[in-house]
Amino acid sequence: MKLYALNMFQPEGEPPPPEFLMGVMAELAEIRRELEAAEAWVFGAGLYPPEASTVVRAEAEQVIASDGPYVVAPEYLGGITVIQVEDLDAALWWAARYAQATRLPIEVRPFRAEV
Repeated sequence: MKLYALNMFQPEGEPPPPEFLMGVMAELAEIRRELEAAEAWVFGAGLYPPEASTVVRAEAEQVIASDGPYVVAPEYLGGITVIQVEDLDAALWWAARYAQATRLPIEVRPFRAEV
């Protein structure tokens, strides 16, 4: 089994209307139940928006922390789900489910460590 992160990218700006979000959240809850039933669920959570971030850099002999995102972009990492599945094809299948439910891009990235 291999670990994959399904990274959800959100656009900057106002969130969609509540009636749309309620449907998305219901679909995401169903996907999570299916992942748990398949024993593929490891962890998942949303992230606060980029302005809540702090970037820590090592420069010469100093460590500097600054508020805000590292980069300014039209999309940002809004949440991650870590799954444990047989292979990349299985991870892509779950990512497609998330993309269909959210209408957002989902990046699939393997972890370097294996379970």
